[in-house]
Amino acid sequence: MERRRFLVKAGGVLVAAGATAAVDAPNVIAQPKFQWRMPTSWTPALDVLQGNAQRFAKMVDDMSGGRLKIQVYAAGELIPAFGVFDGCSQGTIEMYNSAAYYWAGKEAACQWFTGVPFGMNPKGQYNWYYYGDGLKLWEEAYKPFNLVPRPSASTGVQMGGWFRKKINTIADYKGLKFRIPGLGGKVVAKAGGTVVLTPGGEIYTALERGVIDGSEWVGPHDDMKLGLHQTARYYYYPGWHEPGTTGEFVFNRKAYDALPVDLQRILDHTCTAMHTLEYGEYEAKNIVALQKLRTEFKTKVEIVAFPAEVMKDLRKLAAEVNKEESEKSAIAKKTYESYSKFQVGQQSWDVMTEAAFHNLITG
Repeated sequence: MERRRFLVKAGGVLVAAGATAAVDAPNVIAQPKFQWRMPTSWTPALDVLQGNAQRFAKMVDDMSGGRLKIQVYAAGELIPAFGVFDGCSQGTIEMYNSAAYYWAGKEAACQWFTGVPFGMNPKGQYNWYYYGDGLKLWEEAYKPFNLVPRPSASTGVQMGGWFRKKINTIADYKGLKFRIPGLGGKVVAKAGGTVVLTPGGEIYTALERGVIDGSEWVGPHDDMKLGLHQTARYYYYPGWHEPGTTGEFVFNRKAYDALPVDLQRILDHTCTAMHTLEYGEYEAKNIVALQKLRTEFKTKVEIVAFPAEVMKDLRKLAAEVNKEESEKSAIAKKTYESYSKFQVGQQSWDVMTEAAFHNLITG
């Protein structure tokens, strides 16, 4: 009798569980699905940057169980490289992958969200986004444009760029036609150079045809992918203009708000994952590419450090530029003050930790 009662009770539980599953099943099946488009500002030759965008889309697809699919387009396939901001703001596309300093003409504060001359490295920059006011200020700056920004990956400390002539003094920048964006570009202009801003995929042609005298991009891996080592002899370091460059994934506000909360969080956290993944990939590939430049191209390329006096002059000009740009809008002023305050604290800590350790093992 006890065994019979147990079987009846167990059967009742199973029936109830089956009924619950039957009730829940339609809800699972009925969950809405979304199809988004994400153009980037990158040419397909830039395998890390464009690959990062494709990796992002795949991770979102996997984690959402196919509920949110994102079609990725390279620069020019759907929208011009520098047309993605407006396209997303207007709702023509749901999101894009680019870099915030390209939009300095729309809002001066945008420049601080990518990289600051003589500013923080990737670690410090990311600390400011998530543990300072960086991301909050970024969201505030993009709100009038109906956009939701998220930090993407860091390219790391960049190289100083490719030059057809040597830079011995700050006077050598006078009359120099140089491709460089953001606050760094304004520093070059203040030094007497002519700043030209072109998408990555157009730099090689501009250098080859003499439209520009030099250009920065990222580092050895990307620069060789673009063929820049074939167009200019002198490769300078360090990248004083972009010591912690961070890209951006940006969502149209209406499209983002229309998503269920779990899909919003998937987007947010996948953006964070991209920082670690792409930054590590850049570091690893730049090591290999730098060695290749030093061996296979040692008769064609000279890897040169900026003279100390030139760096001193550039740093002085950068301080002036940063202050001037911060006065262009209320949000730019708040961003500049927040960034500068955080940088002071970050550098004080770094001096006692990373810098001290580096000096110990290399001294």
